[in-house]
Order: sequence, then C-alpha cells, then structure tokens
Amino acid sequence: NEGRILTGMDHEKDIAGYYLQRGVQTVVIKMGGSHGTYIRTADDQEYYVPSYHVDHIVDTVGAGDGFAVGFTSAILDGLNLEDAARRGAAIGAMAIQVAGDNEGLPTRTQLEEFQRR
Repeated sequence: NEGRILTGMDHEKDIAGYYLQRGVQTVVIKMGGSHGTYIRTADDQEYYVPSYHVDHIVDTVGAGDGFAVGFTSAILDGLNLEDAARRGAAIGAMAIQVAGDNEGLPTRTQLEEFQRR
C-alpha cells in the first residue's frame, strides 16, 4: 500500500521501475501477508520470494520491522537478495505469532529452527 501511496502505481513491477528510474539500485517490496516479496535490481535481476505460512496470527505489529531486520542482517552476513528476503520473511512470520512489536524477534538458533521447518 505504501508503494501505491508514494508512486501512484498499483503493480509491484511499476513501483520498482519508478524507483529504479530515479537511480535506486535495488528495490525490495514486501507485498504483505501471504503474498511474499518482490525484488528488482538495476541490472535486471528480478525475484519473487514466497512468505512463510503461519497457522495462528496473534499481532501483525512488528512484522515489517522483523522483515527489515532479517533482510538487513542477511545482507550484512553476505547472503544474496533471495536468501535475505527469506530471512526477512521468516522473522516477520515469527513476529506475528506473538503480541507486541519485538517480543517475537528470534535468536539465530530459533531462526534457523524455524527456517528448517
């Protein structure tokens, strides 16, 4: 929704194109809920990365922050864009299973166990 508000465009590919045309090198769009993540780069790499299924959602506050911390930490760890989006999606999914904005943030061990499921 934020991409639509900021650009006036509806489709993730158009929203990414808007930013790429303005010099951004990598665009990551979290499409919300079960719709996953769309990534596009200035050198024409393009990825759709699925989200994780969660049986019981308690509180969606913190999901976006969880995604951001997961994605950013993965890039800092040297992971590629797809794996960074997977980590972000995993942490976001873990965050929505508890009440509060950061109570669901995992340790690395908890994250690895969640991603192995």
